[in-house]
Amino acid sequence: MRPRTLSILLAALLVVVLPLRSRAQLDFQSVETRHMRVIYYDPEHAYIIPHLVRCFENSMAFYHGFVGYQPYEHVTILLQDFDDYGYAGTSTIPNNYLTLGIEPFEYVYETCPTNERFNWVINHELFHVVASEKASHLDRVWRGIFQGKVLAESDNPESMIYAYLTSPRRFAPRWYHEGIAVFIETWLAGGIGRSLAGYDEMTFRAMVRDDAYFYDVVGLESEGTSSDFQIGQNSYLYGTRFMSHLALKYGPEKVIAWVNRTDDSKAYYASQFKKVFGVGLDDEWKAWIAFEHDWQNHNLGVIREYPITQERAVFEQALGSVSRGFIDHQKNRLLVAVNYPGEFAHVAGIDLATGEIEKIHNVQTPALYYVTSLAFDEASRRLFYTTNNGKHWRDLNALDVDTKVSTRLVTDCRIGDLAYSPADSILWGVQHHNGISTLVRIASPYNAWQCILPIMDFRYGTDIFDVDVSPDGKTLTSGMLEINGSVKLVRYETEDLLKGNAGYSVLYEFDKTGPANFVFAPDGRHLYGTSYQTGVSNVFRWDFANEKMECVTNAEVGYFRPIPNGDSLVVFSYSANGFRPVMVADTTLEDVNAIRYLGNEVAVEHPVVMEWKLGSPREVDLDSVTTYRGTYHKFKSVTTSSLYPITEQYKVYPSVGLRWNLMDPLGLHGGDVKLGVSPSLDCPDDERVHAELMYRHFPHTFRAVYNPADFYDYFGPTKTSRKGYAFMVQRNDYLISDRPRSLSYTIDLAYYGGLERLPYNQNVLATFDSYTAATASLDYSRTQSSIGAVDAEKGIKWSLALDLNYVNTDFYTKGTGELDVGFLTPIDHSSIWLRGAAGYSRGDRDDSFASFYFGGFGNNYVDHREVKRYRNFERFPGAELDEVAGTNFTRLMTEWTLPPLRFRRVGFPQLYCTYARAALFATGLLTNLDDTGFRREAGNVGGQVDFRLVIFSALESTLSVGYAAFKEEGHAMDTEFMISLKIM
Repeated sequence: MRPRTLSILLAALLVVVLPLRSRAQLDFQSVETRHMRVIYYDPEHAYIIPHLVRCFENSMAFYHGFVGYQPYEHVTILLQDFDDYGYAGTSTIPNNYLTLGIEPFEYVYETCPTNERFNWVINHELFHVVASEKASHLDRVWRGIFQGKVLAESDNPESMIYAYLTSPRRFAPRWYHEGIAVFIETWLAGGIGRSLAGYDEMTFRAMVRDDAYFYDVVGLESEGTSSDFQIGQNSYLYGTRFMSHLALKYGPEKVIAWVNRTDDSKAYYASQFKKVFGVGLDDEWKAWIAFEHDWQNHNLGVIREYPITQERAVFEQALGSVSRGFIDHQKNRLLVAVNYPGEFAHVAGIDLATGEIEKIHNVQTPALYYVTSLAFDEASRRLFYTTNNGKHWRDLNALDVDTKVSTRLVTDCRIGDLAYSPADSILWGVQHHNGISTLVRIASPYNAWQCILPIMDFRYGTDIFDVDVSPDGKTLTSGMLEINGSVKLVRYETEDLLKGNAGYSVLYEFDKTGPANFVFAPDGRHLYGTSYQTGVSNVFRWDFANEKMECVTNAEVGYFRPIPNGDSLVVFSYSANGFRPVMVADTTLEDVNAIRYLGNEVAVEHPVVMEWKLGSPREVDLDSVTTYRGTYHKFKSVTTSSLYPITEQYKVYPSVGLRWNLMDPLGLHGGDVKLGVSPSLDCPDDERVHAELMYRHFPHTFRAVYNPADFYDYFGPTKTSRKGYAFMVQRNDYLISDRPRSLSYTIDLAYYGGLERLPYNQNVLATFDSYTAATASLDYSRTQSSIGAVDAEKGIKWSLALDLNYVNTDFYTKGTGELDVGFLTPIDHSSIWLRGAAGYSRGDRDDSFASFYFGGFGNNYVDHREVKRYRNFERFPGAELDEVAGTNFTRLMTEWTLPPLRFRRVGFPQLYCTYARAALFATGLLTNLDDTGFRREAGNVGGQVDFRLVIFSALESTLSVGYAAFKEEGHAMDTEFMISLKIM
C-alpha cells in the first residue's frame, strides 16, 4: 500500500469513526443472578430493578419445579422505555434475550388483562424461553459440538440445519409459542390473563355468529396473520383457544407434556403432538373448530333467552379497528379513526342519516386496536389526535375537520387518552414515562411543552386510562387499574387537582372485569361505557344522582365505545371483520344472561390449573440471589455464540471451512470469522486460502477479506467471490427516524488489493490491481402500506450517493441520484411506481473504474439477497450482466405491482406457500449522453412473480420467476429467463 493511499485511508477512517462517539459510551448498568442479567441504561429505571429481578427468580424457580427447566445460559433482559405502551419480546437463538418495556400495557377492550405487569409479563416471556430452549440430551450434544445454539444465517444456509439440531422447538409456528405462553400466564396469575378474557371469547363467538372462516394450521400463519384486521394477534387468539380446548379435552398435564422438551420427546412439535395426544395435529385442529362452533352456539343461545338489543346500522361495512368516536353536530356525522385491510388508517366522517363515508385524513403509524387517541373541539372544528401510536413516542396533532389540514403540535410528548373540555378549552391526557402514568393538562395553544402541566403522578402499578371530562369542565373520570389487577371507575374534581389534591372517589368497581370508554352524557348526569360484566361487552350507564350502575344493552357479541346522541347511543358492534357503527336505544334492562368462558370451564373440569398460581415475588431474597451489580462491560462480555463447518465456492473451486460467531449478550458487539480452503489441485496456490472477518458495533461495521468465497457462487449466474484482499469500514445511522419518515446516511471506506476484476462487476477486468474507495450516501423514505400488503404501496423514496475512487494516483468521482414515487390504483394492494435514476462519472470511459455497468436480473438460482433486484438501477433484465456501460446515464422504470394472491392452504406445516405476487415493468436506459458516438439507448419490458415460502414455521424463503425482453438501438432483441430461490 502506497504511503499516500494509507494517509487517505486513515484520514477517512477518522471521519467515519469519530462522530457521535458518545453514543458508544452510553452507560449500561447490570444486575445479575445465577440465572439472569438485567441491563438498563437510564438511572431513573433503577427503582424497578429489584422488583424485576424478584419476579424473574420467582418464575424461574416455579418453572424449574414445574417442567424441570434448567437454563442453558443466562437470560439477558434489556429494560427499555422505547415506546409508550409496554412491549416484550423474546429470542433464544443464539442467546436467551428478552427486551422488556417499562411502560404500562394497553387496556383497550381488555385484549391484554393483567395484574402487576412485570410479574405477569415475566411469566409469559420466560415460558417462551422454556418452550424454545429447554433441551433434550441430544440437543445438548449438538450444542456442545457447535459451541452453542446456532442462529440460521442466510449467507451460510447450512446453518439452518445446525439451528434445528441445537434448538428444534424454536422451529414451531407463532400460534404454538404464543398459545402456550398465554395459557401459562393466565393460571400463574390466578386466572388473570387471556385464557379467561372476554375479548378472546367474543372473537370466536363473532366468527360463529357471522359464519366466518376458521383458519387451519397452515392457513392461520399464511393468511390469517397478514390479511385480517387483527393481523399478528390472531396467533395469540387461535393459539390460546386451541390450548384451552386441549386442556379441557385431554387435561392440562398433557398440554404441558406436549410442549416440554425431554430426553424421550420428539424434536418436531407436530411429531410430539401425535405422540402425546395420539392424533394428528390437523385432525385435532378440525375437532377444535367443530367444538368451538358448538360452544359458541350454546353461548349465543343463552344470550338470546332474553331479547337482543335492536340496532340500526350507521354504516354496513365493518371498519376493522376503531378509535373513540365523536358526533359532529354541525354536519350530523360520526368522526372516528378506522383501520381495516385494503385501506390506510384514517379519520373518517360517516353521515348518520345516509351512511355516506368521507375520508378526512390519514393517520400515520396507527395502533392495532385503538388506531389513535382522539379528542374533538367542535367549536373550533379541530380534532386532536396522536401519531406514533404503535411504536415509539407519540406526537400530538390537530386536524381541521373541514379543511382537512393537519398540524403537528408537540413532538414526542408521549400523551394519549385525550379528553377535551369545551368549558375552559383544556385538553386532558395521560402521559407515560419511565413506567409511570401521569395525568396532564394541556392549555391553548397546545403547541409547546410549556402548555403541558403535569397534574398527578401515579405510583408504579397504578395506571389510569379512558379519561373523560364533564361538560362543565369540573369533573374528570377514568378507568383505574391497581397493581393487584382490580379495575374501577373513578372520579376527580378538577379544582382539587389544580390545588395539588391527588384524591379521587370510586364510582364503581366491577367484578373480575373493568370499565371501558366511559363518557359523559351532554347533560353531565350520566356516564356511558362498556364492561364484560356478564361475559359479553354490554353498554352500562352510571347514574350520578342515584349512584347506580345500570345495564343498557343485551348484545349477541359485544358493544363498545358508546356515544350519547339524544335518546339513542351510537355504539360500535363487534363482528368477525371488526367494528361496525350502529344506533341503539338508550334504555335500561333488568334481564341479561351471563355466558361461560372456555377458560373457566378448564378450571372447573381440571382444578389443578388453579394450583399453578405463582407465589409472591416478595418472598425472593434479593441479596442472596444477586451475584453482580455494576457496569455492563460490552466488549468484555463478547463470547463465542457458535462454531460450525461451512462450504462455499471460490470461482469454480469448492471450499470447506469453519465459521466462528461471536457476540455480547446484548448484541451491541458482534462479528464472525470465516476460514476456508479450496482443496482442488487446479486452484492456484496463492488463491487456495479464503478468509473473512466481520465485526459490528452500531453504527459501525468493519470487514476484512482475503480471496473471499461465497456459498451462492455454487449456483450463479452472479458471482461475488474474487481474487485479492480488502479492508472496509462502514458507518450507517439515521438522521431522521420518525415513522413513516426516515433519512439515513451511509459512509463507506475501503481498500482493495490484488484484484483481477472489479469487486462489484464480475465481468469487468480491473485496469489496476488496487485502489481506495470512499462512498457517502443519503437515503430517504416515506412510504406506507395497508393491512394485507406485502410491499410499500405508496410514497416517495430518494437517494443520493457520491463515490470517490483513488486509482494509480488518479481520482475517479461518481455521483448518482435515485427517485421513486408510488401511488395506489383503484385495485386493493396494487400500485404504480415510477423509478428514476441518473449518474455521472468523471473519467476516461476506457477505464473500468470510471464507468457504470448495467444488465441482468442479477438473481442467482439460489440466493440470499434482495428478491426484487430488477429495481436496482444497475440491473437491466434481458441484457447480460454488465453488458451496457457508460460514464453517465439516465434510467426510468415504470412498475405495476399487482395484488398478492393469498393462499389459505398450499403445502403442509413443514413447508407452505403464503402468497404469490406479480409485478410488471418497463425500463428505458441512456448512457454516454454527452457523446453521440458512444451513446447507447436500450429498453426492456418484463415481469416477475414471487412465491413466499415458509420452512419449518420460522424460515421465510422466496421462489421468484422472471422474464424480460431487452432491445438496444441497432441490435437484435434479446431475452432473459430468471428463476431464483431466496433462502431466508
